[in-house]
Amino acid sequence: MSKSNLEITNQQKLLFLSTQNKTMNIKEILHNTIVKAVKQLFDKDIETTDFQSTRKEFEGDITFVVFSLLSYVKGNPVQIGTQIGEYLVKNVDLVTKFNVVKGFLNISIDNSHHLENFYNALADENYGFVKSTKEETTMVEYSSPNTNKPLHLGHVRNVLLGYSVAEIIKASGKKVLKTQIINDRGIHICKSMLAWKRFGNNETPESTGLKGDKLVGNYYVKFDQEYKKQIAKLIDNGTDKETAKKEAPILIEAQEMLKKWEAGDTETVALWSKMNQWVYDGFEVTYKEIGVNFDALYYESNTYLLGKEFVKEGLQTSVFYKKEDSSVWCDLTDEGLDEKIVLRSDGTAVYMTQDIGTAIQRIKDYPNVNSLVYTVGNEQDYHFKVLFLILKKLGFEWADNLFHLSYGMVDLPQGKMKSREGTVVDADDLMQEMTDTAREISQELGKLEGYDNQEKETLYNTIGKGALKYFILKVDPKKRILFDPKESIDFNGNTGPFIQYTYARIQSILRKANFDYSQKVTITKLHDKEKSVLKQLAEYPDAIQLAAKNYSPAIIANYTYDLVKEYNSFYQTVPILSCDDLDTKIFRTQLSKKIASTIKSAFTLLGINVPKRM
Repeated sequence: MSKSNLEITNQQKLLFLSTQNKTMNIKEILHNTIVKAVKQLFDKDIETTDFQSTRKEFEGDITFVVFSLLSYVKGNPVQIGTQIGEYLVKNVDLVTKFNVVKGFLNISIDNSHHLENFYNALADENYGFVKSTKEETTMVEYSSPNTNKPLHLGHVRNVLLGYSVAEIIKASGKKVLKTQIINDRGIHICKSMLAWKRFGNNETPESTGLKGDKLVGNYYVKFDQEYKKQIAKLIDNGTDKETAKKEAPILIEAQEMLKKWEAGDTETVALWSKMNQWVYDGFEVTYKEIGVNFDALYYESNTYLLGKEFVKEGLQTSVFYKKEDSSVWCDLTDEGLDEKIVLRSDGTAVYMTQDIGTAIQRIKDYPNVNSLVYTVGNEQDYHFKVLFLILKKLGFEWADNLFHLSYGMVDLPQGKMKSREGTVVDADDLMQEMTDTAREISQELGKLEGYDNQEKETLYNTIGKGALKYFILKVDPKKRILFDPKESIDFNGNTGPFIQYTYARIQSILRKANFDYSQKVTITKLHDKEKSVLKQLAEYPDAIQLAAKNYSPAIIANYTYDLVKEYNSFYQTVPILSCDDLDTKIFRTQLSKKIASTIKSAFTLLGINVPKRM
């Protein structure tokens, strides 16, 4: 009888546990053994080994990449792989057999390992998560909106990405602080303020029935409309276009308003406070609806002052220099970059001033923060290269631990969005559209018998938001996205609703199970489909660590899709509740339940809810 057909008795389990360190997973065992094998067989010392899941067309559970050894060991990779495979079979009880395909050593693992791992995972409510044991903290910044307009589709990707990355880093075993910098000052804010002052007739969110951020955003658009009219008029009177852009009276007035604000003019500051509060109230509604939160808030109106202090200090230490017009710059040409302005000639701050101050303030406030992740679109790649370099020049060693989580823009089928022209898709409108689309498709499918109206609306909301979040997060952050709401709400393929439906299907199985499936059972042999699901399930902890390392929720999203595909193949191939053998029926029900809990766990990391029924 082969190893794979042996009954796994309690005595054998004890023998297994006595011969293998229970705290080690199979990769650690294989790593340690391959290091010994390379030393004994080839007299070479190696420190790292490269493993991957065995491709479905080949036999095996885990694959060692022999090519990774070729810089140490010279020879034919097939022969090298064969020698290591023979060593593993001889020295590791869990390894039953192997095969070598070119430079890949495919290793088959004894069923007992898969089952032992499964029962350990079954008992672990936080399977895949690592509890933080250190005070070192990662701060993740996301959202960081301007207070002159509502959140839009571009912000949605930012918010979902930053929130999910924070949750994944936390699950990987680190403490996390979620934060944002609210860009509540600057010329763009004054544009909305000036337009409201000129054209607003004292209207408010209460008098118009509009969310405060939408109301203020309307005046940002109004400013741009008036600005363009004035430019056109100046051009008609003989002014060249570039001069007209600079000399339009409404722009000059906005610039004067910014100077008044920085000087603390009472009337200007009062208007600024009132309109910003309208926006904050609107943001709060949107954040709650989209399901994200923050641990700490920073405001540019506070941190830019600290930035200006360090600009002065940098002038004294020659990190910065002053031009003839009194503007302050940093010369980065020796580092392959260019010159960067850090203070305007009139003494007002720029974004870089504020970002310098914010970074310094955060480390002052949270000394345990040893790394900081900025979730900002890729159009700011250069800005963050400069920021990190300037902070390092100012003498802050922690600048080496700053990371720009750069992501691609989100486009709609109808083209690029522009806030100042009023062609953006508001986040609130988008989420409502997703819910409406989910309602439409669900009603067409007609699978909601027995639901009352409130249950239906909750389900539509869960499906709609799940579709939106999954569609955005399944894409590698660096890639640009073309977002189509209808395409995202599909109950087939790599979509949120497809995965949610599988979760709901499993809940239906568990509701129908009229037997006790909580006990541990003895299984003599695993079906190939069971083994495939267990192998995929075992990869969840590694997926979390890899996603945290790469700041990529896409790894979790696509892992979950692969898990669901494996489970659905299992579901369609073997009986579960109708199985004749009770132990097998219990095991398959337990397996189904663990898959569901892992789907829910993974979707929690993506900020997505799962419904019990669909």
